Amino acid sequence: MKGYTRKVGPAGARNFVAVVPTVGCVNEVARRIGEAVEEARPMLHHQGCCQLPTDVRIVTDVLAGVCNNPNVAGVVLVSLGCESVQAEKVVAAVEAQKPVELVRVQAMGGITNAVRNGIEAARKLASGLSTERQDMPLEGLVVGVKCGASDTTSGLASNTAVGAAVDRFVREGATVIFGETTEVIGAEHILTRRASNDDVARKILDCVKAMEARATALGVDMRGGQPTEGNIRGGLTTIEEKSLGAIVKAGTLPITDVVAYGERPSGPGLYFMDSPGREMEFLTGLASAGGHIMLFSTGIGAPQGFPLAPVIKVSGNKNTCQHLSEYIDLDVSGIIQGTMTVGEAGDIVYDKVVSVFNGEKVKAEILDYDGAGVNSNIYTVGPTI
Repeated sequence: MKGYTRKVGPAGARNFVAVVPTVGCVNEVARRIGEAVEEARPMLHHQGCCQLPTDVRIVTDVLAGVCNNPNVAGVVLVSLGCESVQAEKVVAAVEAQKPVELVRVQAMGGITNAVRNGIEAARKLASGLSTERQDMPLEGLVVGVKCGASDTTSGLASNTAVGAAVDRFVREGATVIFGETTEVIGAEHILTRRASNDDVARKILDCVKAMEARATALGVDMRGGQPTEGNIRGGLTTIEEKSLGAIVKAGTLPITDVVAYGERPSGPGLYFMDSPGREMEFLTGLASAGGHIMLFSTGIGAPQGFPLAPVIKVSGNKNTCQHLSEYIDLDVSGIIQGTMTVGEAGDIVYDKVVSVFNGEKVKAEILDYDGAGVNSNIYTVGPTI
C-alpha cells in the first residue's frame, strides 16, 4: 500500500486538515472554516460542556484521538473559550505528532474573526501537505468494522464476507477493531470462546453486563432499541438473532484484547471496542482509535460516511445493492445466490480496502455524504447537567 507519511505513526490513507471543535457551541464556526478550504474536513459533534467529569474526559481523549488519526496531516482546533473541555489538553496531546492551530472564538472577538483566522490557519496547514504517497506495510493498517441497517442477509452474506476479510487482515499483521456492545448481547458467550485469555473473556462479559445494567437502572430492557424497527422489518426477530449475525463480521480468529471507546489498540491483532451501535458515535470511536478505513456491512442500506476516514459499504441483499447502488460499494449477494463463496467475497472486500487506502474513492466520498461533520458525534455514558 502507499500512504501519506506522518511524523509519528503509520502513513495515512487520506491527507486532510481536520477542523475540530472542542464543544458543539462552535460547530458552525468549524463548518465554515472547513468548507472554505479544499483540503480541510470539519468533524462536528454535540459534546464538550455541562457534562459529568468522566464524560468530559472521554470527550477530551476522543477529540485528541481523532486529531491524531493517521488520515489527518494537520489540525485546526476551534474553541469557544468557556467550555468544559480544555483546549490546551487537546493541543498538548496532538502537537507532538502533527501541527495544530488553536482558534478561540471569544478571545478573537467573535465568529467573523474566528472564521477568518481559522481559514488562514487551515490554508497554512494545507500549503505544507505532502502530495506524494510512500510505501506502507500492511502491518501499519488499522481497519474498523461496523454493521448497520441489518436484515437477515447481513449475518448470512455481508457480515460473513467482511469476517473473511478480517481474518486475512489479522493473519497478515494488520489491526482490526469491531464493537457495538448492544449488538453482541445474547451471543457474548460465543465471543468469549475466542478470547485470547481469561482476562479478555472477562472484559467482554463485563462490557455486556454494564450495558445491560444501564438499561435495567432505567427500568427498561433493550427491546424496541435492539433490534430496531428496520431490523424487524428485515426479518430479525430478537436481539439474540441479530447478535448471532452481527458477531460474524469479526471473523474467526482469537480476540487480542478489549479497548474502551475511542482507545487506540496497543499493537496488531483483533480488538473488541466497548461501544454503542449508533453509526455516528461508533465511527467516531473507530477514528479516534486510529482507523484508516471503515468496513460497514448493511442489509437494508445505511448511507453514512465519515469526515476523516473512508467508509466502505458492503451488502449481501441483492435488492438493496440494485435499489441503493449510489451508496453501496460492494455487492456480495452472490453468497446467497450460490455464485460466490464466502472466501471469494472476503478477497473482494480485502482488495477493496487496499484500493481505497491507495486513493480510490468510496461512494460516500463521491456523494459528499461524509462531509460537514454530519456523520460524527461522540459517545458518552452520563447525562448532561
